[in-house]
Amino acid sequence: MELDDFAALVEEALRSLPERFLDELENVQVDVEEWPTRADLEAAGLSGRDRRALLGLYHGVPLTERGSHYMAFPDHITIYQKPIEALVGPDEERIKEQVRQTVIHEIAHYYGIDDDRLDELGWA
Repeated sequence: MELDDFAALVEEALRSLPERFLDELENVQVDVEEWPTRADLEAAGLSGRDRRALLGLYHGVPLTERGSHYMAFPDHITIYQKPIEALVGPDEERIKEQVRQTVIHEIAHYYGIDDDRLDELGWA
């Protein structure tokens, strides 16, 4: 799949979120990359050999951890194309569903929902 087509799936996933979640999303940049960098893997606590394991990454301070005087650069979410394709294969519907799940997972981190809670909810 071309990177532009994959990016369109990420945009579609964002637009499909419930309005109440979108209304609270402020100052968040969402990007698409083919593969995570070594720095991305380290930020996620993974080794360089685990680049297929990282589907998305949230960089920022979750809303639940911000004080009243919080000011910062935009939070940043990256969705990684090649690891998602490696996980689900070439079927576009499966890629689309995994993209949506990954977008929801990373936005949940923005709202302060950790991986344990996401696992309980079936979104880990």
